[in-house]
Amino acid sequence: MNLPNKITLTRIFMIPVFVLFFYLDVMNGWNYLVAAIVFVLAASTDALDGHIARSRGLVTNLGKFLDPIADKVLVSTALILLLTRGWAFEVDFFAGWGLIVAGICVAVILARELIVSGFRMIAAGRGIVLAADKLGKIKTVFQDLSIALILAGMAFVDSRGGEIVVIIGIFCFFICTALTVVSGVNYIVKNKQVLSEEKQEQPEEAQG
Repeated sequence: MNLPNKITLTRIFMIPVFVLFFYLDVMNGWNYLVAAIVFVLAASTDALDGHIARSRGLVTNLGKFLDPIADKVLVSTALILLLTRGWAFEVDFFAGWGLIVAGICVAVILARELIVSGFRMIAAGRGIVLAADKLGKIKTVFQDLSIALILAGMAFVDSRGGEIVVIIGIFCFFICTALTVVSGVNYIVKNKQVLSEEKQEQPEEAQG
């Protein structure tokens, strides 16, 4: 197993560590800060393994399979765990509606990931590589930033400083959701030929 794949596996193994610290309440709230650090370290390995694989010619089928899985499991886990701490989305003027909107945002983000994954699976089966676009990369930055900020702010949310960090994180989360919708639609429009060509081939297959 080459270095990029080992880094990807490290990211996967960091997910249960992240979950452990998230629920480790014996640390009087500071477990959320540790969880934020673990999340940032895990998320940063995404760019690292990809860069090493491309620059050193170490791209493998195993890496192509593991990398998107590791990314999606890490982010999905973080988003779902944050919803279990609903009070984090009810700070300041978000009280009374923040958690509901956050739940909708998580559903939108997860739905987009499933749709994009479906497109890539269809394309891969036909030997077509669908590259990530710039909007998707910007979305990922806001997504990781929002999760990290909300987690870090939760460690001292009883203070005004902690509230401000969480509020900034929530705004980043809303921006991330908007970018999720825009980048998702853009991705589908740009790659719609994957589906249209599939439909065109079906009659030929039926005749054979």
